[in-house]
Amino acid sequence: MDGSAFGQLLRAARQRTLHTLESLAEASGVSVRAISDMERGKSLPRQATLGDLMDALELDEDERRRLVQASARRTSQVPQQLPPDLAAFRGREDVLKSVHAYTDQGAANGGHVVISAIGGMAGVGKTALAVHWAHRVADRFPHGQLYVNLRGFEHPGQPLDPGEALGGFLRALGVPSSDIPAGTDDRSALFRERTASSRLIVVLDNAQTAEQVRPLLPASKGCLTIVTSRNQLSGLAATEGASLVSLDVRTEAEALAALAARIGDERCGSEPESAADLVALCGYLPLAIAVVGVQLAAEARMPLRAAVRELRQAQPRLDALASQDQRVDVRAVFSRSYRALTPGTARFFRHLALHPGPAVSAEAAASLADVGLPQARRHLRELTSASLLSRDAHGRYVLHDLVRAYGTELVGQEADDRLAAEARLLDYLRHNACTVNRFIAQDPYQLPRDPLPGVVHVAMDSREEGLAWYRQEEATAVAALRSMDSPELIRHRIDVTLEWVSYTMVAGRWSEEITVTRMALDSSLVLDDPVAIVRSCHNLARALVETGRPDEADEPLDLMTRHLHRLVPEQQARAERNLAWFRTRQGRHGESLLHTRRALALAEALGNREEIGRVLTHQSWCLALLGHYDEAMARSEETLSVLREVGDQRNEAAVWDTIGYVRQRMGELDGAVVGYRKALGIFEELQDDYMRAEVLDNLASAHLELGETGHARASWTRAADLFDTLRVARAAEMRAKAEALPRDDAP
Repeated sequence: MDGSAFGQLLRAARQRTLHTLESLAEASGVSVRAISDMERGKSLPRQATLGDLMDALELDEDERRRLVQASARRTSQVPQQLPPDLAAFRGREDVLKSVHAYTDQGAANGGHVVISAIGGMAGVGKTALAVHWAHRVADRFPHGQLYVNLRGFEHPGQPLDPGEALGGFLRALGVPSSDIPAGTDDRSALFRERTASSRLIVVLDNAQTAEQVRPLLPASKGCLTIVTSRNQLSGLAATEGASLVSLDVRTEAEALAALAARIGDERCGSEPESAADLVALCGYLPLAIAVVGVQLAAEARMPLRAAVRELRQAQPRLDALASQDQRVDVRAVFSRSYRALTPGTARFFRHLALHPGPAVSAEAAASLADVGLPQARRHLRELTSASLLSRDAHGRYVLHDLVRAYGTELVGQEADDRLAAEARLLDYLRHNACTVNRFIAQDPYQLPRDPLPGVVHVAMDSREEGLAWYRQEEATAVAALRSMDSPELIRHRIDVTLEWVSYTMVAGRWSEEITVTRMALDSSLVLDDPVAIVRSCHNLARALVETGRPDEADEPLDLMTRHLHRLVPEQQARAERNLAWFRTRQGRHGESLLHTRRALALAEALGNREEIGRVLTHQSWCLALLGHYDEAMARSEETLSVLREVGDQRNEAAVWDTIGYVRQRMGELDGAVVGYRKALGIFEELQDDYMRAEVLDNLASAHLELGETGHARASWTRAADLFDTLRVARAAEMRAKAEALPRDDAP
């Protein structure tokens, strides 16, 4: 949709909720002018701004979805990923004067700047300075701004992998998924290539090491790279020519100016000694001053001396920021802000601190805390207003790592409550993955069970909405599977891994799947759960095959075979059919046919016509690969009848592919092309890109036999592109076939 469509929806929502432009601006923190421009179709909001508007309007989920869809920019190759600038930013004039020299350097010759904190201090304002600086000079870099939180010091959880960060950058720069390579080195090379003539800002926030940063550095002149870290990262200066900027806590004058920006010059001036005591108690730390300022702004009649007294009496201290100067007590600052929360929001905050990922969605937060989504949004607004939360460019909620540490301390000994919250988060990831898999999974194992009480169900009505949800929660799922290691959660971790494999197949996350599925397999063996063992073995073997390592699949396949007898007959039939697929991939067609015969006997004994159709489909293909063409054709015709009876289009398409293959081997090339095209049409309708690539491979070989070299090259190229999108190793084989053909004709 264009801006006018979004503007009409926004104006209608505002008028329906009886808001004026001014009252909506006050409630959302978005300026009157910006809202007016949106309503007139002159601009579209960033996700964080849109979230603020929707929260202020208190829209229901259907209304929110319509606004989100209308706000989508159809074509936007200029990334604008910077978080919002801090309106109350004050001071740092000497540092800003210094870094503006680096801006000139970046605009002219390219430059990398590391903003680090003396003594590794968190909360010193590194990110605020970097973002403020980037916003001030953004107009000098017309190709946009890239931003990523590298999560170098967040706990729990692991630092962000550079390859994952590069994937986000490349997609933001408009690189199609099919063109994004799997390896970090290749992604880094492509990133440098795509930014070679660009003038853009790259903000790499919260880096842990120079090694984490190096793949993300653009090599072009005219780019400005800003890195923040608690460490000095002097290695970047030595090897990459980076300039180092050490950032300490504020001076007393800067701290007082920052406090006055939040509570007013008059109030600070009326109690100068207490104002000075307050910023000293905050250790002149910007994050702590921000929290105190927000609190005092909400309590306009409270004398500053009373706030000083409360902070001095608060115990215990935040150990991570302990100092010989006992006035510096950041935990006391957070404690005072926490005590001012309403009881419901205070409880919500404790649960939110348990979220393991870098950013949390409202739905995941609601599930953690066992509250309804509208109530969760109210709590999130209160926490954002108290500066205990911020929002990223995508509208998700972010806890500063110091605030997270404080919240985790508050959970304390509430072990049962913590365990229940983590179980709900894992079940949120599992349950909603089940919902999405209705649109993307080819052959679900079983109907999903009901979610745990308190788990939010996300309404998703299309494949696109489902994949957007997967992308939103991917970092959370990865972090949860790595960090939520309580033995009591083992079942939940297995279930999340098994459900998320459908996204792995669509997104091509095969390398990641190998890691998490090995964990799931180990857990399944601990539980001695034969169904989970077999499914995990299948998923691990599939990932190994698709990354070009079919021989390594033997180990999980042998383990899978040893547990087949423990499954019920329906599950055995499916497992035998899957084993047939793997043996085919390994070129062991005789073994594959044997597995299909076992599967067919089981399916026929059950009278399961759907499973009979699936097994016959693969059996026809095995017969064709073994050269039993007459038997394969007869079995294919029999199979089509069964599949049409049960309405299985996907396997009907696979049978047409087999028919094309058999006709091609029998010399009936025109008939082969007809079969392949029927299969291709159905797979395109079903959006099954994997099988489209399979059929295109066969179709290309038929075109080549017909002397239609251009058509063959085009089909192999399309197959390579599809496999590339899925990050399947066979893409290289398809591309090699296309490039080996002469180019003296065209399709």
